[in-house]
Amino acid sequence: MAKRTVVSQEATAKYEADAALAARFGDLFSQAQEAEQALRDAQSSRAPDEELHRLGMDLDGALTDVMRAAFAAQRAEIGPRGYDDRIYRRKAMATSKVRAWTMEAERLLTLRESHRLTGIVRLARSPAREHADSLVGSAGPDSGAIDSPDDQASPGPGAAASSGDEGVLPRATSVT
Repeated sequence: MAKRTVVSQEATAKYEADAALAARFGDLFSQAQEAEQALRDAQSSRAPDEELHRLGMDLDGALTDVMRAAFAAQRAEIGPRGYDDRIYRRKAMATSKVRAWTMEAERLLTLRESHRLTGIVRLARSPAREHADSLVGSAGPDSGAIDSPDDQASPGPGAAASSGDEGVLPRATSVT
């Protein structure tokens, strides 16, 4: 019989870090729900663009954190051996628990990318910023470089609002 593969210390350290992050998934998910509700409330009360932009960026950060926790939970569900052994990892990816985490993580990734494209209000450029950009030269608005999410095109403040009080994040999930 073949000898059982020993897991490296590096893989064990990565596994422990992922397990710790995965344990925070519920809390991070709640924070994302709160951030989304704050944005939806501000949209319904016709808050100023600066406030909507700030709340949109807060939701983006919360979605990023919860998405990373879901991918960490996926890797933690596979186990420490999955960091070193690609065949073991591939077999583990076919189990129902890992597939559930994969689907949740990919759903959150899609939600975050959709929010980045349409949910963050674009603020008008201030004359001071335009002047500073013209002094820098090639980093101006016509250069094609995207420096921040502010520079990406997005529709107006009401475009991401959903009909009713329901947001896009479900109210309660249990993946395990």
